Order: sequence, then structure tokens, then C-alpha cells
Amino acid sequence: MLNISENRRARKWSRKELVGRLLWQAVAFLFRYSPRLCWGWRVLLLRLFGATIGKNVRIDPTARIFIPWNLVIDDWTSIGFDVLVYNLGKVTLGKQVTISQRSHLCAGTHDHRDPAMPLLKCTIEIQDGCWVCADAFIGPNVVVGEKSVVGARAVVTKSFGPSLIVVGNPCRVIGPREFHAG
Repeated sequence: MLNISENRRARKWSRKELVGRLLWQAVAFLFRYSPRLCWGWRVLLLRLFGATIGKNVRIDPTARIFIPWNLVIDDWTSIGFDVLVYNLGKVTLGKQVTISQRSHLCAGTHDHRDPAMPLLKCTIEIQDGCWVCADAFIGPNVVVGEKSVVGARAVVTKSFGPSLIVVGNPCRVIGPREFHAG
């Protein structure tokens, strides 16, 4: 039998985290309604709330970042429109990563084996040179290997190695990612 009342009574966030989340929600409209070309403004807002962000990062104003201080983005990375970064735990995006439109990075879940279903704050790491295509889902505790491609609408629930192309639900490897000389 589920114990929903115990789940609701559980303290999931520290007082500092609650205040931070409240403040972020209060100013998030400055992020969301900024002109598309104001890349630096959105990066500044995220940094003010504790995000670690490298150089030449592009984040679309419609992207939704839940907890800025749990976000690490390296240089030359972009997050497209309507991307959902549900970063209850740390989400790390390497250099030259592209997260395409409407993708969902989900770094949180519940322990379904426990009747109280406690909240789990997980991690996601998308390594250098990866492309997460449109509408893809990356689940909790997943590492996407360097230079890999996650195909459109793929569902990734397990980590995989470098230079692979994965597609489908659940995702499966369809081959290596090869680069042409030139």
C-alpha cells in the first residue's frame, strides 16, 4: 500500500533551497520574456542563481530550467526552444553540446519500491560534442557518451558510451557516429 501522507510530510528541500526556488520563480519571467538574441542576459540570470556556465552558451528564452544552481554548462553549448531541464540533481552539459527543441532532461524521480515514494534527486551528464535531437527524453542517472547522437523522440534510461547513435523507445544503438574528413 502506498503511503502518500508520509511522502507529503517528508522534507525534500532545505530552507535555503526553498528560498532559492521561490526567488527563481519570481524572476524567471525576466528569462522567459527576454528577446531571443539576449543570450548573455539569460546566462547572467542563471549565473546569479548559481549556475556554472562557460563561454558562448546559447539558451532559448522558452527553455525551462528548474533549479539553476544544479546546472553546469561548458563552452559553445546550446539549449533550444521549449527544452525542459528538470534538474532536481546536477545536470552537466559538456562542450559543444546541442539540446534540440522540446527535449526533456529529467534528473529527478521517486523510489517506486518504497511505499512513501521518496523523491530522488539524480544526475545527468551529457558529454562533449553530443547532439540530443528534438523531443528526446534523457532520464535520471544517465551519462550520454562523448560525441554521441540521441535521435529524435528517443527515450534514454541507461547510460551509453562515446560516438554512438541511439534511437527509439527504449533507445537502442543503431551504429557509430562517424565524422567525414573536411
